[in-house]
Amino acid sequence: MRVISWLFDSEHSSRRRRTPKSPTHLDSVDSATSSSLSEATGSTSLHSSLSLQTLPSVPSLQKIPSETLSVTVSHSVTSSFKLRERSLPVTCLAVNGGYLFAVSGHEVSIYDRAMCAHLDTFNGQDPFSGSVKSVGFYGEKIFTAHQDGKIGVWKLTAKNGYKQLTTLPTLNDRLRRFALPKNYVQVRRHKKRLWIEHADAVTALAVNNGFIYSVSWDKTLKIWRASDLRCQESIKAHDDAVNAVAVSTNGTVYTGSADRRIRVWAKPADSKRHKLVATLEKHKSAVNALALNEDGSVLFSGSCDRSILVWEREDSSNYMAVSGALRGHDKAILSLFNVSDLLLSGSADRTVRIWRRGIDGCYSCLEVLSGHTKPVKSLAAVKDSDLDGVVSIVSGSLDGEVKCWKVSVTKPDNPIYTDLVL
Repeated sequence: MRVISWLFDSEHSSRRRRTPKSPTHLDSVDSATSSSLSEATGSTSLHSSLSLQTLPSVPSLQKIPSETLSVTVSHSVTSSFKLRERSLPVTCLAVNGGYLFAVSGHEVSIYDRAMCAHLDTFNGQDPFSGSVKSVGFYGEKIFTAHQDGKIGVWKLTAKNGYKQLTTLPTLNDRLRRFALPKNYVQVRRHKKRLWIEHADAVTALAVNNGFIYSVSWDKTLKIWRASDLRCQESIKAHDDAVNAVAVSTNGTVYTGSADRRIRVWAKPADSKRHKLVATLEKHKSAVNALALNEDGSVLFSGSCDRSILVWEREDSSNYMAVSGALRGHDKAILSLFNVSDLLLSGSADRTVRIWRRGIDGCYSCLEVLSGHTKPVKSLAAVKDSDLDGVVSIVSGSLDGEVKCWKVSVTKPDNPIYTDLVL
């Protein structure tokens, strides 16, 4: 089934710059700004897709509850706050050191992660770039992905706070290429652009090994060199909008799309460009989120079909094969985040689930975090360095609220956890 959703930007200012339309955008934030994902869109095809399940041939990997009794899980909400008075959707969360970056509309707010105290806000004076959809970090630079197809580059300065250095593609990069016709590509009828430009909203960013990876509703993957901010590659990655990107430590790139596929890209040793090495097809609906475990050996993908597929690297190949599915959410999976040995999933059913893999390869849903009144669009987490088994989780919802959680996962027979109180 082909999933088509007309997306609505959370910015309603009549002064904003108009951005190009894509015929089949599927970004779960914008299709659910007024209610839960299944209620907000007028598209009957999207509504019906939320009731779809993954292929029956994909087995579930969950343990039954009695098999998880050896683990004790407790959680508490340490803080809860709204980013803006109008309760605009929280579209992105990111943690960098001791700081939490939270996005609502076009504004990026910075908080002290430990105290949840607001420190600063940037991009507040530029509503014309549209909503910010992703945030990434490299050294002292901060990268923001925008609705208008640009990528903002920021830096914290002593005098002026967060200052925008440039946008990608940079002016110098454009000037190097604009004169040659071969540098232009057809983006729609009677419309051409430089191949270094995204022709539509940039939906996700990933930073790895000195490169920035960006994906867009224009169906492309672009790779930028962080040192000089030049675009190195542009790849026609999918047949529909690209919603997610993840990069492993060895440089393998995974892209997830509304075309229901996950594609795997790698750069051969004798090549200067990435090549398609595999296409992963098991989801029955749009892929909204991707996450990798710490060593890159396991890929998790979340979709509108309500399932999380687990892909594992086979010994005989360089790419992933599906090993099973994690089921439990009632609606679309909108966000995934891996921290330590835990997988976090946020859904349009307004909950966050915490999963952990056992030594037998099966997964347990350790806890369900509830409290949001609208879909959970974004997650971030860090492992507490002072308390073993304790993870700090931040969840952002389309209800405009950010919740901070402390979750403890312990074994009762381990004496170091006896007196642990959250």
